[in-house]
Amino acid sequence: MNGRDVHRTGIVVLAIAMAAIGLVLIVQAATGDSGVLSGRTLIGVCFLLAGAGRLYVEARRRRRT
Repeated sequence: MNGRDVHRTGIVVLAIAMAAIGLVLIVQAATGDSGVLSGRTLIGVCFLLAGAGRLYVEARRRRRT
C-alpha cells in the first residue's frame, strides 16, 4: 500500500465520519426540543452533505483512474 492509497483511504474514512456526525446531529435535533430549522439541524445537514459530496467525488476519481 503506497502513500496515495493511504491518502484515499483516509479521505473515505473521514468523509464517512462527517456524514455520520451530520446524521447524528439531525436525529438529535429531531428527537429533542429544537425545531426543524434549528442550528443543530442546519449544521447536521451541512456535515451530511459535505461527507456525501466528498464520497461522491472520491468515487468518481477512483472510476477515472
